[in-house]
Amino acid sequence: MNSFKPDSAWMTTLCEAWSLGADAATVMWLRTALIAGGGIAARKEAARMFSEKLSANAELGTLMMTGGLGYDLRVAADRTIAHYGPTVRANRARLSRRR
Repeated sequence: MNSFKPDSAWMTTLCEAWSLGADAATVMWLRTALIAGGGIAARKEAARMFSEKLSANAELGTLMMTGGLGYDLRVAADRTIAHYGPTVRANRARLSRRR
Protein backbone atom coordinates (compact mmCIF):
# COMPACT_ATOMS: atom_id res chain seq x y z
CA MET A 1 0.00 0.00 0.00
CA ASN A 2 1.28 3.45 -0.89
CA SER A 3 1.72 5.65 2.19
CA PHE A 4 2.54 8.85 0.24
CA LYS A 5 -0.07 11.49 1.02
CA PRO A 6 0.74 14.93 -0.39
CA ASP A 7 0.20 17.84 1.97
CA SER A 8 1.14 21.51 1.86
CA ALA A 9 4.72 20.76 2.99
CA TRP A 10 5.14 18.30 0.12
CA MET A 11 3.66 20.78 -2.32
CA THR A 12 6.21 23.38 -1.21
CA THR A 13 9.01 20.85 -1.68
CA LEU A 14 7.71 19.93 -5.13
CA CYS A 15 7.52 23.60 -6.18
CA GLU A 16 11.06 24.21 -4.92
CA ALA A 17 12.27 21.13 -6.79
CA TRP A 18 10.58 22.32 -9.98
CA SER A 19 12.17 25.76 -9.60
CA LEU A 20 15.62 24.23 -9.05
CA GLY A 21 15.11 22.05 -12.12
CA ALA A 22 14.18 25.08 -14.25
CA ASP A 23 17.25 26.97 -13.00
CA ALA A 24 19.49 23.94 -13.65
CA ALA A 25 18.13 23.63 -17.20
CA THR A 26 18.92 27.31 -17.81
CA VAL A 27 22.45 26.84 -16.47
CA MET A 28 22.96 23.80 -18.72
CA TRP A 29 21.79 25.77 -21.76
CA LEU A 30 23.97 28.78 -20.96
CA ARG A 31 27.02 26.62 -20.24
CA THR A 32 26.53 24.63 -23.42
CA ALA A 33 26.41 27.84 -25.46
CA LEU A 34 29.53 29.19 -23.75
CA ILE A 35 31.51 25.97 -24.08
CA ALA A 36 30.45 25.51 -27.71
CA GLY A 37 32.01 28.90 -28.45
CA GLY A 38 35.43 27.54 -27.50
CA GLY A 39 38.40 29.52 -26.30
CA ILE A 40 39.80 30.33 -22.88
CA ALA A 41 36.41 31.21 -21.38
CA ALA A 42 35.03 27.82 -22.47
CA ARG A 43 37.94 25.96 -20.91
CA LYS A 44 37.61 27.88 -17.64
CA GLU A 45 33.85 27.24 -17.53
CA ALA A 46 34.29 23.52 -18.22
CA ALA A 47 36.88 23.26 -15.46
CA ARG A 48 34.65 25.22 -13.08
CA MET A 49 31.66 23.03 -13.93
CA PHE A 50 33.60 19.82 -13.31
CA SER A 51 35.05 21.10 -10.04
CA GLU A 52 31.68 22.33 -8.74
CA LYS A 53 29.88 19.10 -9.60
CA LEU A 54 32.55 16.90 -8.03
CA SER A 55 32.65 18.98 -4.85
CA ALA A 56 28.86 19.35 -4.47
CA ASN A 57 28.23 15.65 -5.02
CA ALA A 58 30.97 14.64 -2.57
CA GLU A 59 29.55 17.00 0.06
CA LEU A 60 26.00 15.72 -0.43
CA GLY A 61 27.21 12.11 -0.31
CA THR A 62 28.94 12.82 2.98
CA LEU A 63 25.78 14.41 4.36
CA MET A 64 23.75 11.40 3.28
CA MET A 65 26.14 8.86 4.77
CA THR A 66 26.38 10.69 8.11
CA GLY A 67 22.64 11.24 8.50
CA GLY A 68 22.88 14.95 7.74
CA LEU A 69 19.95 14.77 5.35
CA GLY A 70 17.69 13.47 8.10
CA TYR A 71 15.56 10.36 8.14
CA ASP A 72 12.36 11.73 6.65
CA LEU A 73 12.02 11.69 2.86
CA ARG A 74 10.63 15.22 2.59
CA VAL A 75 13.25 16.66 4.92
CA ALA A 76 15.98 14.94 2.89
CA ALA A 77 14.52 16.38 -0.30
CA ASP A 78 14.38 19.88 1.23
CA ARG A 79 17.97 19.65 2.43
CA THR A 80 19.14 18.38 -0.96
CA ILE A 81 17.40 21.28 -2.71
CA ALA A 82 18.92 23.69 -0.18
CA HIS A 83 22.35 22.16 -0.82
CA TYR A 84 22.29 22.61 -4.60
CA GLY A 85 20.03 25.66 -4.87
CA PRO A 86 22.38 28.53 -4.00
CA THR A 87 25.11 27.34 -6.38
CA VAL A 88 22.69 26.75 -9.24
CA ARG A 89 21.07 30.17 -8.76
CA ALA A 90 24.48 31.87 -8.55
CA ASN A 91 25.60 30.15 -11.75
CA ARG A 92 22.37 31.16 -13.51
CA ALA A 93 22.88 34.80 -12.51
CA ARG A 94 26.58 34.80 -13.44
CA LEU A 95 26.09 33.12 -16.81
CA SER A 96 23.04 35.26 -17.65
CA ARG A 97 25.13 38.41 -17.27
CA ARG A 98 27.61 37.13 -19.87
CA ARG A 99 25.06 37.25 -22.70
